[in-house]
Amino acid sequence: MPDRYAVIGNPVSHSKSPQIHAEFARQTGQDMVYVRLPAPIHGFRAELDRFIAHGGRGLNVTVPFKQEAAALCQTVSERGKFAQAVNTLTFSDGKISGENTDGAGLLRDLEKNLNVGLHGRRVLLLGAGGAARGVMMPLIAHGVRMIVVANRDVAKAQAFEERFGLFGNVRARAYDDLAGSAYDLVINATSASLQGSVPPVPTSAFAQDCVAYDMVYAADGQTAFLSMARECGAGITSDGLGMLVEQAAESFFLWRGVRPDTAPVLAMLRSAGA
Repeated sequence: MPDRYAVIGNPVSHSKSPQIHAEFARQTGQDMVYVRLPAPIHGFRAELDRFIAHGGRGLNVTVPFKQEAAALCQTVSERGKFAQAVNTLTFSDGKISGENTDGAGLLRDLEKNLNVGLHGRRVLLLGAGGAARGVMMPLIAHGVRMIVVANRDVAKAQAFEERFGLFGNVRARAYDDLAGSAYDLVINATSASLQGSVPPVPTSAFAQDCVAYDMVYAADGQTAFLSMARECGAGITSDGLGMLVEQAAESFFLWRGVRPDTAPVLAMLRSAGA
């Protein structure tokens, strides 16, 4: 019987993860199945227990359950501890282990797929939620010069400065305080693009020929944020589809011990209009 894996979330019907992992399994000859697992907002634990009881080997966790998942783990990786959330669960010997592969997925997409070096970059990170928290330590570890975290609720950005400023040059800003500074890499970690809107970031924040990255992915690879970035002179723009594929590859490697080739999977999704 094939090993069972799934992605759990609410909502989860839109997830591309089953397609991605099916292609990874085909490519590497792994005997496994991967499905979507919808869970009620207050029913994550029940669905998790049911999946484990029926022989499930691992889960990817998406919104809004990443923090709840971390709290249920017996062991959490260092990346998961810093992010205070996990997106990958492994079940073995009656224990639940948690990992966060989001930061690794972002960095691999930037460096491997987009050929963007990170060392010495001035980074503007828009948003101070779970998506932003998951990429902070990986960015610091890759030698960026500074990270400015901007958020509507500046207190949330200040919490980032307090937590991560121990490890790197991290500063909190309100959106209104960004005028007059320009950044080499601007990352949209808000959900604004899902509503077709953009965070209230001043146009001066985009340095000429900077890199603009939206963690949200779109059918045509374009979002309102990326359109604005191009108008402001960004040289490289990308949505988050590559991050999705790369973080999935990290999860697959944790579960199966083999790293799939992500390039053909990303190309397949792009050609299908994902």
